[in-house]
Amino acid sequence: MKTAGIKLSTVLFAFSVVGIVVLGGCAKPVNKNFILATGGTGGTYYPFGGAIANIWNTKVANMNVTAQSTGASAENLRLVSKGEAEFAIVQNDVMDYAHNGSDIFAGNKLDNLATIGTLYPEVIQIAASKSSGIATIADLKGKRVSVGDAGSGVEFNAKQILEGYGLSFDDIRKSNLSFKESSDGLQNGTLDACFVTAGVPNAALQELAVSAGLVLLSVDGDAARAIAAKYSYYTPVVIPGGTYNGSPSDVTTLAVKATLAVNAKLDEKVVYDLTKALFENQGELATAHAKGKDLNAAYAVTGVSVPFHPGAAKYYRELGLLP
Repeated sequence: MKTAGIKLSTVLFAFSVVGIVVLGGCAKPVNKNFILATGGTGGTYYPFGGAIANIWNTKVANMNVTAQSTGASAENLRLVSKGEAEFAIVQNDVMDYAHNGSDIFAGNKLDNLATIGTLYPEVIQIAASKSSGIATIADLKGKRVSVGDAGSGVEFNAKQILEGYGLSFDDIRKSNLSFKESSDGLQNGTLDACFVTAGVPNAALQELAVSAGLVLLSVDGDAARAIAAKYSYYTPVVIPGGTYNGSPSDVTTLAVKATLAVNAKLDEKVVYDLTKALFENQGELATAHAKGKDLNAAYAVTGVSVPFHPGAAKYYRELGLLP
């Protein structure tokens, strides 16, 4: 009787396991809940990230991506590396630092980072107040200059640009302020100039241009070529005249690229589906946010120094954009 009882229990257990498998197979798939790390609410990353999340949530089945306001590139990469966010919008230069353990991330190389693609150019905009008398980068010497948040990609852009002109942070009266705080400082006279690395136009600089006026400084000539040669992630760009009120002439400068980063451990099919949905709905993204007009698959595979996620690479190979 004891043996028979054991056999009966085994049979019942086997049927219960089969039942669980069958029921599990019939169950509705659980939503995928992900975080897209962006930036401050006053910048470009946050609203653009919200527009991307909306595309993913409406075009990919069972997808739930939340755009989260953060401290931008450096913080975002740490969040992705630790698995506290699955996706992030970051500067491609800062992502390069994190991947290689250099500059901002010296001695602290981050793992688990992969690329989905570059999104749009982030232009290094150097603005001075009209009352400062600043007309060139050389004129920044001895002036009160905001170089972005401490440890930010903007701060390293400022450091590298100044070095290209034979200057360092020791040559200026440096402040580490957000874009809005920098704009306010130029308006109220507590700052002479500021560095802003962002999409064009930038809302803080637009406000400044209308309320108090500004002077945009050029990064061009031999200095710009030397900077771009030393740091391969820089590309020359032109800020068209009229972009900002009272600035009718074109201004040449350098740019890095806003990049969509992803945790390298994320499922290949998930990343493939999201990459495909993003580019196949570019028109809808462009309607939701102006930066969506810059989204282009051929552009997305350029300026990339951190390996593509296999899911993104699969999509680009289908388009003939990667070998």
